[in-house]
This record gives sequence, structure tokens and C-alpha cells, in this order.
Amino acid sequence: MNMIIATHNAHKLEESGRILGPLGITGQTAELAEAEEAGTTFRENAYIKAKSACDETGLPCVADDSGLSIDYLNGEPGVYSARYAEPGKRKATVLEKLKGVPEEKRGAHFTSAICCVFPNGDVLEAEGYCYGRIAEECRGESGFGYDPIFICTEEGCAGKTFGEATAKEKDAVSHRGKSLRIFAEKLENYLKDKEG
Repeated sequence: MNMIIATHNAHKLEESGRILGPLGITGQTAELAEAEEAGTTFRENAYIKAKSACDETGLPCVADDSGLSIDYLNGEPGVYSARYAEPGKRKATVLEKLKGVPEEKRGAHFTSAICCVFPNGDVLEAEGYCYGRIAEECRGESGFGYDPIFICTEEGCAGKTFGEATAKEKDAVSHRGKSLRIFAEKLENYLKDKEG
């Protein structure tokens, strides 16, 4: 089954492909108009992007909205993760704001909300979370975004930043890995119901 993955982020497309591919789903991108992310939650923004892409292409569209929430910063950057500071300065901005903050107060989590909108108006949604803390400096060359400053505390990846983890390790515990697996299960059931 072909689906439009509503993202301009090559890393997200690759991550989605690794997890949805075994279900027989082929994710593809399209030249899409930029949807205005006016939602106040990750879930709202994922729906806005998926609905806009579905309306534009006439195909089932999957969109993700995700970000980092830091306890000490009252949940910032949250839904503004991709717009928190100038490009290239987001990690440095977070590290600067947490300068001198002790390890026990550096708790954080990633959230990934996934939404799929079908041309018939049906909607499937899923959310996943990954917990950890913010490092005192960037570590590792893998991943993207805030990955090098996020130390995962979940089994299988504990103690590593997402920048140090392998793709396999990250997929097993990451917020997007979890939400994609929940979504994949819902999609499988949805498609079975439609066939039945």
C-alpha cells in the first residue's frame, strides 16, 4: 500500500520506512504545501499536517509531530522544538539554559504523535514517549535534532544519547519507534476491517 509521508525531513522518512516497511507499506514523499502548525499539542499538529497532505494529494497521508519536553524548562521546547531557536543553535540554546542545573533536575522526554488521514475521512492516531535526561554536552554523531543531547534512560539504550545509539537501538525505544509500532498495529486492524 502506498502512503504519503508528510515530511520534508529525510531522517523521519527513513525511520518510518524501517518500521512500516515490513507491513508492506511503501512511504513516499510529495511536493506539499507547508501546513501551518497552529495546534497547541503534538496530536493537533500531526492531524493538521496529515489532513492538509491528504486534501492536496487525494491519498492516505501519515504525518508526525514530535518534540522534546524538558522538566526544568516547564515542558519547553515542546511543540516549538523545531522552531525553538535559529537553525543550528537549538541544542546549544537548551544546553545554555540548563547550565549548572544538576543531573536530577535535567529530566526530559520525547513525544511523537502520528496521524493518518484517509481520503474517506477516517483518521488513525498514535502517540509514543521516550524518557531520559539532558546531557551537559553533545555526544555522538548519529541521529538528528536534539538526539546528541538526549540521554536515554530506557532499557536497551540506557546511558547513551540518541546521538551515540545505533539505528536499531534507537528504533527499539524511541518515541517515534513506539508511536509507529502502535500506529502500524492500528493500521493493520483497520485494513483487515476494510477487507472484511
